[in-house]
Amino acid sequence: MREEDGALEISRLLPVSRAQLWRAWCDHLLLAQWRCPKPWTSEVLAFDLRPGGAFHTLMRGPDFEESDNPGCFLEIVPHAKIVWTTTMTAGWRPASPWLAITAVFTMTDEGQGTRYVARCLHKDAEDCKKARGHGVF
Repeated sequence: MREEDGALEISRLLPVSRAQLWRAWCDHLLLAQWRCPKPWTSEVLAFDLRPGGAFHTLMRGPDFEESDNPGCFLEIVPHAKIVWTTTMTAGWRPASPWLAITAVFTMTDEGQGTRYVARCLHKDAEDCKKARGHGVF
């Protein structure tokens, strides 16, 4: 994806089943292990996997930076798709995030593994560059 479009996307073929990848997303202890790039760490503060449910992570950087990311799940298709946004919090309440993002994560069978695609949609190219500069992608 081009940053000019306000979107960032990664696609990876992972040597795991969709069930394993789904578990890595749905088990908050596993999610905290991989949610952000090292040397950053992530803490899962809320995880209610249903449309309208809370999703809240707090990421911490090596120089004491913090990225607080409350949000709301929009769509859940078990073992296939997760959509969430930072523009709302639990119960569909409007939010004013530091960075407005809607993220779409898909998981599909491919060969002996799973194709994982993470696509983050931003308000504009400027916000997209902020996200990339912050190490979100």
